[in-house]
Amino acid sequence: MKMEHKASAEEDSKRGTVKVVNGRYKPSGLFHFISPNTPIKDETGKLMGITNPRDMTFIHSYGGEAIFFESMGLGKLMASRCDNPDCESKGSIFMPFRIHCPDCLFKNTVVDITERAKKNAIVHSFMITERTGAFNTLPTPIKFVNVEFEGVCTILMGALIRGEPKIGMRVVPIFKTKNPDYIITDMLWVPADWPTEDLPEGYTY
Repeated sequence: MKMEHKASAEEDSKRGTVKVVNGRYKPSGLFHFISPNTPIKDETGKLMGITNPRDMTFIHSYGGEAIFFESMGLGKLMASRCDNPDCESKGSIFMPFRIHCPDCLFKNTVVDITERAKKNAIVHSFMITERTGAFNTLPTPIKFVNVEFEGVCTILMGALIRGEPKIGMRVVPIFKTKNPDYIITDMLWVPADWPTEDLPEGYTY
């Protein structure tokens, strides 16, 4: 049984917000709203349990990865590269974005791989699922694709929002540049040469 709590106007007015002052988070307001429990009874009226609804707002800090999430809203895909001359992995480009090289822990250099992704990204493997986790916003079935890029040593998971996935097919990223959410779904994938007029609302090449 799924019970949902809809925040009242008063709760919304008190909902937590965060500002940054002198490089530090300054939260204000409430981040946790408790709602009354509701009894769960069977057809005879026997108590079987209770619902326990909670409404929580989490602060998710991006730190050094902020440029990755902010850039998607600008139509760019940012990766990172190890430029440590003493590292055996010098020159390796990482996507998903990694702040530090996993081999030498040197701070990576941010690199723009948008054009690389548009020209030579292909589906390495894929998975289609009818069931999703909580708070999923993608339409089901979700077509998860592992995307590989020429010259990039790692593989990025994303969602193919149009067409049917095939191993080896060329795909291109689309970006939510209108009202971005600053989360990974600000970038989705479509087959190469997919018509612009059939992209999801708010997304562009």
